[in-house]
Amino acid sequence: MKELSNRTADFTDSVIRRMTRISNRYSAINLSQGFPDFAPPREILDRLAEVSKEDFHQYSITWGAQNFREALANKQKHFMGIDIDPDKEIVVTCGSTEAMMAAMMTVSNPGDKVIVFSPFYENYGADTILSGAQPIYVPLDPQDFGFDADVLENAFKQNVKALILCNPSNPCGKVFTRDELQIIADLAIKYDAYVITDEVYEHIVYAPYEHVYISTLPGMRQRTICCSSLSKTYSITGWRLGYTIAPEAVTDRIKKVHDFLTVGAAAPLQEAVIPALKFGQDYYDRLKETYTRKRDLFVKGLDDLGIAHTDPQGAYYVMLDISEFGYESDLDFCEKMAEKVGVGAVPGSSFFREDINHLVRLHFAKKDETLVAALDRLSEMRSRL
Repeated sequence: MKELSNRTADFTDSVIRRMTRISNRYSAINLSQGFPDFAPPREILDRLAEVSKEDFHQYSITWGAQNFREALANKQKHFMGIDIDPDKEIVVTCGSTEAMMAAMMTVSNPGDKVIVFSPFYENYGADTILSGAQPIYVPLDPQDFGFDADVLENAFKQNVKALILCNPSNPCGKVFTRDELQIIADLAIKYDAYVITDEVYEHIVYAPYEHVYISTLPGMRQRTICCSSLSKTYSITGWRLGYTIAPEAVTDRIKKVHDFLTVGAAAPLQEAVIPALKFGQDYYDRLKETYTRKRDLFVKGLDDLGIAHTDPQGAYYVMLDISEFGYESDLDFCEKMAEKVGVGAVPGSSFFREDINHLVRLHFAKKDETLVAALDRLSEMRSRL
């Protein structure tokens, strides 16, 4: 038999999803893969029940149902402060995963270089490789997850085509400041590069930090592809509804890529989620309050246990420092923790290009009682590991 694809030869399965399977094997509390154990808003569940009896079971328009795109454009206009054309600037995708892949395939040619901050969500490296591009990793300081502007500019000097920006960041919970975004924007303009954003946690940001859309900075609207999804904002990770917002010429190309990747996102789910897209500001205020409480509960619990950890500025992840346990492999640590402690985590090495294996990622998008139960189990870490 002829050999398989060279570009996928070094791929592994997703470590995040693998840790969910390991958590299930040992009946561990799954704080690895970032999905809630609480219900989505009642309004969309009620609408979903209605939609099941209505005529939304066939293909919608390939790049998204008209009323969905219009509702999304209005919602994002409220938060971004810019007009968005629902017909010319939005493509509805099968989750932000497809949005990122479609953006990468739209922007890059084989051999192009793309900047990726490290640590990074594991899909970004795979996205660059699948699209034929070459990733250039720029490290974030593990202390505060800031970046060195000179190191970043040296990366831009390598004739890069684009930069991938996850803000707020998975896995470290960093929220990039306006000044940091301005540095990135200035370099993107100076070296004529695109910025592809992953902003799925745009509404989960903790005071005093604020989320700034880099596309709203001067000169950035025409060179930014905003990728996001409804998964985290409305607790519907399984619905796989994502989208891109980009200038008309870029969106026109994304539509074609998306058409051949997946044809279209699920028509019944697009219809069912529209009530959520019309929520008022009070929903997003409550969302922030909810996750702030969960963060505080979980972080205080870790502090009480004397476990070193990062302090998230946004998103819903905490990285634990496991140096004291003496494991050479963070993957081995996570597997043992699922088995012996009963809590699922993700090895930090799956997020870093650098040789870092003393961090593991946990998430706190769970019911309070689930978090309390997880903390109770984590109190046994030192005796069980």
